[in-house]
Amino acid sequence: MSDVQLNLLNDFQRGFPLIPTPFDAISHRLGLDTEEVLGTLRRLRQEGAISRVGAVFRPNRIGVSTLAAMAVPQGRLAEVARMVNAYPEINHNYEREHRFNLWFVATAANSAHLERVLRDIEQQAGLPIMRLPMVQDYHIDLGFDLRRTVALAHRHRQKPAPQGSLELDGIDYALVAAIQDGLPLVAHPYAEVAAAIGTSEADVLNRLEQFLEHDIIKRLGIIVRHHELGFRANAMVVWNIPDERVDEAGRCVGASGLVNLCYQRPRRLPDWPYNLFCMIHGKDRDAVLAHHEHIRDQCGLTDFPCEVLFSRQRFKQTGARYVETQPRKEAEAA
Repeated sequence: MSDVQLNLLNDFQRGFPLIPTPFDAISHRLGLDTEEVLGTLRRLRQEGAISRVGAVFRPNRIGVSTLAAMAVPQGRLAEVARMVNAYPEINHNYEREHRFNLWFVATAANSAHLERVLRDIEQQAGLPIMRLPMVQDYHIDLGFDLRRTVALAHRHRQKPAPQGSLELDGIDYALVAAIQDGLPLVAHPYAEVAAAIGTSEADVLNRLEQFLEHDIIKRLGIIVRHHELGFRANAMVVWNIPDERVDEAGRCVGASGLVNLCYQRPRRLPDWPYNLFCMIHGKDRDAVLAHHEHIRDQCGLTDFPCEVLFSRQRFKQTGARYVETQPRKEAEAA
């Protein structure tokens, strides 16, 4: 990777400019021509090094989602994975080292739609799905420091809680639909989005600013594909933490600087006793295990049951589709 590509991908994974000509601002900071920046991003997207330039939305604030797992006989794994991948509601799908070996994320406009998809998969596969929706998030980032040998290690300040909630209207949902696959890689991306949804560029910029302030968008920037950029080892680490201590543990793990994601999810007894989940990425397996051990020591988790589920195969990795053309009420979808 050239120095230009490294600086572009490393420095603009967050804090993407909310101005009419964001790529001008990026090119100025990098000492490049705007079209050179746009051309590089288009090429990297085509090559698969980046997923998109756009937003990482907070789970369940736009639409609904769940982590899901299946215990698939090894001889049927490829078949079932292909079947799961065929649903546009599935945005991540991995084989992991566990009896529950197929793990995927499903996202839909509402709970009724999501449940229909999961039931349809169960019926087609003839296998049950373990549903593990998020209870509480302690850290969501998905950024990678490409100058390090491990996952992004920045500690981000906790944003102050916004005053009041942000009620979304039809234009907001149209905006999400327009950008969920990424911003257009053109000189005036926000103007192009505005024209597509029938509003002004200034309105789009204001709404995105509100999304960021109210934590609906967790991060706005370049979304890289970690495997293609050398982070070839990743593990989902799960703990069984007493309920009265899970928030304390989750905040510590999330603030460690060594994880990209950290959530509380429900136990599913008797098969699944774990309630605290995090994702650790690294250049190799040993780096991931070293970070796991550091987190266990740092957060006082050495006495709690834990499993490390390394990924074996990536079957699908795309951006989530949060809305269709417009939000549907569950009563209408039922």
